[in-house]
Amino acid sequence: MISCIIIDDEPRARNLLAAIIAQYCPQLSVEASCEDLPSGIKAIRKHQPQLVFLDIELPGHSGLELLDFFNDDEINFSVIFTTAYNEYALQAFKFSAIDYLLKPIQHQQLSDAVARFEKQHAVKAAGQLRTLQQNLNGAADWENKRIVVPIAQSLKFIKPCEIIMLKGEAAYSEFYLTDGATFLASRNLKHFEEALAHVPFFMRCHKSYLINTRCVAEYVKSDGGFLKMQGGGIAGISAERVEELLQRIR
Repeated sequence: MISCIIIDDEPRARNLLAAIIAQYCPQLSVEASCEDLPSGIKAIRKHQPQLVFLDIELPGHSGLELLDFFNDDEINFSVIFTTAYNEYALQAFKFSAIDYLLKPIQHQQLSDAVARFEKQHAVKAAGQLRTLQQNLNGAADWENKRIVVPIAQSLKFIKPCEIIMLKGEAAYSEFYLTDGATFLASRNLKHFEEALAHVPFFMRCHKSYLINTRCVAEYVKSDGGFLKMQGGGIAGISAERVEELLQRIR
């Protein structure tokens, strides 16, 4: 069983989430249901849950203030936020690789989030939470924020400007960085396309490639057309995306 607690100031929301968990995620055991952050912190210390369902807007506190009550080495639980945040703010969650359930919560989104947790529950949460906090505090300045990239049992924290391109490899994405490093991330290309959607210099130029348009060195028309990228990499480009690319880099 996976131990969890719920922190939400709305009794109806707590009861609804507990009911959905009982019906659709029987592998979860709800150890406590808390109405505010102070009682939630006490419950975390008492029950040592593996997973915390945390509302962001709590009376007297933001759910993000949870970090203020724990040292990084004490955060041995993962967090799934429950929120009614707007679409723009939700981009910060995607950017930070933090799961969220958008209210009103649907059972399928809960099941999907729990499945992702089960795949990577060993990943340390402190860095993700602090990155989310920074990204929410400056949501418009995406160029200087860091994106959290899950890799097996670890996380990388990377600025978008350090990414040359991503290549889709089925359920994975291969990163090519400006320092010459490459690595395989355990998320598909669609995930990173959505996470980087508000960064103006990223473009999905092909079904298998997401590129930093600032790092395009050359467009080659022969052989169906392709891009030479900074550092020597090659990216495919669909014919219908060529004009968009040219407009972006002019």
